[in-house]
Amino acid sequence: MTNVAIPGSFDPITQGHLNIIQRCANLFDQVHVLVMTNTSKKSLFTLDERVDLVAGEVAPLKNVMVHGFADQLTVDALQQLDIQLMVRGIRSASDAEFERQIAGLNHQLDPQIETLFMPAEPEFSVIASSMVKEIVRFGGDASGMLSSRVLQAVRAKYAQK
Repeated sequence: MTNVAIPGSFDPITQGHLNIIQRCANLFDQVHVLVMTNTSKKSLFTLDERVDLVAGEVAPLKNVMVHGFADQLTVDALQQLDIQLMVRGIRSASDAEFERQIAGLNHQLDPQIETLFMPAEPEFSVIASSMVKEIVRFGGDASGMLSSRVLQAVRAKYAQK
């Protein structure tokens, strides 16, 4: 059985994230979405909220499981789940270079960990969670970038502020 992990902060989960998850669900026996803490970013949603949003989006995919991991390295989460393979979505050449460096560091920390890069579909290559949050925050139309459920959650968060 081939298990794969897709780590990310998913703050919030976008249509681009969901596309990568769906494609992996078609390729692998089990897909584990790891909702992680990114200490270099200020999150809009709590870890539990992000886990709930991701779980709601992937519910129709029966071979996809969602896990939340607070304040730990991705390799440690992979070791806890006994998974050696992760997939990272790549939107651009700059993403590829950054992800290649992270993959190298992860491999140094645990030589059993391998990273596969999956290019974003063209229509999702410009979608980034940080940009989508700004679009919603200032009243723009992000309906093609987020599901209606996630869009509603982002709007509700900004209405609280």
